[in-house]
Amino acid sequence: MSATAEPATTGAAGKKAPPKLVFAAPRRAKPPRHLADLTPAERREAVAALGEKPFRADQLSRHYFARLVDDPAQMTDLPAAVRERLTAELLPTLITPVRQLSCDGGTTLKTVWRAFDGALFESVLMRYPDRATMCVSSQAGCGMNCPFCATGQAGLTRNLSTAEIVEQVTAGARAMASGRIPGGPGRVSNIVFMGMGEPLANYKAVLGAIRRITDPSPRGLGISQRAVTVSTVGLVPAMEKLAAEDLSVRLAVSLHAPDDELRDELVPINNRWKVREVLDAAWAYADRTGRRVSIEYALIKDVNDQAWRADLLGRLLRGHLVHVNLIPLNPTPGSKWTASRPRDEREFVRRLEAHGVPVTVRDTRGREIDGACGQLAATTAK
Repeated sequence: MSATAEPATTGAAGKKAPPKLVFAAPRRAKPPRHLADLTPAERREAVAALGEKPFRADQLSRHYFARLVDDPAQMTDLPAAVRERLTAELLPTLITPVRQLSCDGGTTLKTVWRAFDGALFESVLMRYPDRATMCVSSQAGCGMNCPFCATGQAGLTRNLSTAEIVEQVTAGARAMASGRIPGGPGRVSNIVFMGMGEPLANYKAVLGAIRRITDPSPRGLGISQRAVTVSTVGLVPAMEKLAAEDLSVRLAVSLHAPDDELRDELVPINNRWKVREVLDAAWAYADRTGRRVSIEYALIKDVNDQAWRADLLGRLLRGHLVHVNLIPLNPTPGSKWTASRPRDEREFVRRLEAHGVPVTVRDTRGREIDGACGQLAATTAK
């Protein structure tokens, strides 16, 4: 499921009609089949179909997921002819880095990837003293049409495959394991689906990626489900479906406004599912999983940062298993949207805390390298 928004129209009464949401991803050629697209059983079947013994799939999985190797020359436990054939069929090159920028002394690395069909998307690796987080894209572009978001304004190119998502993580894992990121060799410990795209609009591929990322090594990368966060602008049926998967991943809801009037403008999907419906689905997810829901709220100067909106948000959230993540907006070039004044940000925090709602302000890493989602891909495309 994915959505794009057609331009708003003006009705007979002169009122601006909400943007029309169209739930369909553009049809494009599919990327080649990759080991990370397949479950362990499907890998064995694929290897057998190539005329090889099924246990070769387990060896291939060990190289890719445990050793982070995709170069056949390093797979010395496989006969040369076998390794060349298996890697050609099951480890094709899916994504190629076309631009990389770093900041924070090299501990933040943003990459623009080009897929086999030319589609561009981004990932960000952020190393902290106690963890290393990968922010991954689930789509090339986005169809949610949020006006303050660079990706939303670019539109949706296509959904990414499960393997294209996983490849972003393995690239970050290789960078950490090799010691390329300052701080010495390490591992990726946290995954956030907060890059380009609406993850729940690409539900099947994202769920597959979560399985590959969190399956125990060597079936997968062995990252804890509790260290994975999936964001959504509020696709209520998909939120309910995710709750029924019995995963322990965290759900993050990109709310950005506590009232329907403003959220209809900032997050056009709100014309389909209102604030109350989105929050009810979030509370149901928290009840089912026992995981605290994260409410993402981009603070935009004189738009959604008023004290009364902080109070309204506090009243909506208090008493629930929730945490608010306030995001100082990283403005896109030429945009009318910009970050809140520091005093307004502080007052927003104070009022949420007065309602007993836990709140933090997100670290603004990556601002100097077009850190906001979609910015670097947009400048690369130009």
